[in-house]
Amino acid sequence: MGKKSQIRRMLCYAFISPAKSGIAAGSGVRMMAVIVRLAIAWATVALFLIFGESWLSDLSSPLIATALFIWLLAVIVWCASGVVEEADHLAEILGEPLGTLVLTLSIVIVEVVLIAAVIFGTESASTLGRDTMFAVLMIVLNGVVGLALVLGGLRHHEQSYNLQGAVAYLAVIIPLAVIALILPNFTTAEPIGSLTTAQAVFFSLFTVALYGIFLAIQTGRHRDFFVISEQATQPTGSESAQEGEHGSKAGAIGMHTFLLVITMLPIVLLAKKLATLIDHGIVVLGAPPALGGVLIALIVFAPEAVTALRAALSNQLQKSINLCLGASASTIGLTVPAILGVGLVTGKTMVLGLDPTGMTLLALTLVLSLLTFSGPRTTVLEGAVHLVVFFVYVVLIFSP
Repeated sequence: MGKKSQIRRMLCYAFISPAKSGIAAGSGVRMMAVIVRLAIAWATVALFLIFGESWLSDLSSPLIATALFIWLLAVIVWCASGVVEEADHLAEILGEPLGTLVLTLSIVIVEVVLIAAVIFGTESASTLGRDTMFAVLMIVLNGVVGLALVLGGLRHHEQSYNLQGAVAYLAVIIPLAVIALILPNFTTAEPIGSLTTAQAVFFSLFTVALYGIFLAIQTGRHRDFFVISEQATQPTGSESAQEGEHGSKAGAIGMHTFLLVITMLPIVLLAKKLATLIDHGIVVLGAPPALGGVLIALIVFAPEAVTALRAALSNQLQKSINLCLGASASTIGLTVPAILGVGLVTGKTMVLGLDPTGMTLLALTLVLSLLTFSGPRTTVLEGAVHLVVFFVYVVLIFSP
């Protein structure tokens, strides 16, 4: 009997030890990548704090301006990817829907920082917040959702999700989008598309209140709306793996939260520098003003879009929907009050109302989203329709 126990222990050691070694090696590689990213990001922050004013004071050389833009863009996108990575680790520990909530909130904070940096840094940024929010909705609800449904449909034919969760998201997105981006065109405030101070204050309060109620529903009473039935019965997160790697679940949460914060700070500190280069490039190239909002949306949501597409390919459509619809809801729920707050602080008039073309595309997108998420399964067809609307939006940016 003792001999059998000894053999069993030897077999366990033979199979488990290499696995633990592999995990440790993988963790070491990831940590090294994190250290390299942070070192480059904070070195860039230091260099721009010391030399940034002189570098950005004269952008007459296209070569220098382009090099600075590429440098800052690469560092900020890399840091945004790091924020998504750390938020994704927290998502694995916390489980759904808290995981994707942390991810979307982290990304929206980065978005608000970039928008505020441009608004504070330029005189003609009254429409930037509107353009960014609209770009996020078009990119996420049409571009990312469309591509996710197409890729997932091609690989898995049909994909299922929790219909109640999607309906809950849309029940928040639709009124907030209409109030923020359409209603200001029909108020008596001047200029057209803006809000009076009283309207801005009360609309911000209403928006935050509705989004707060939604978060309470999502993380509390109706948390099961945002997971599919199989997920609801599974343990949340890789808790045992995290405990083995970091000592405890609380320790893992603390470490990834710390890494998330120090990865996000360089984005905050470099945002104004990038905003200066974006504004300069749009003026020099004669590009459409809306392109600034599109660039910010792409910078912020590119890493999250990759995560959503990977989830769809892995037949985890629920996670993809949580990311896409959650990003849309949080963008409006948090960005609108932030933009209006910045406007009140700076004394600048924030124009939120879309032009007739934008209102048409927004209405089409909201109706299409209702139709797409009106049944329990999706196919390639729904994704293809969303992609067509997205391509129309891209064409209209450059040829309105």
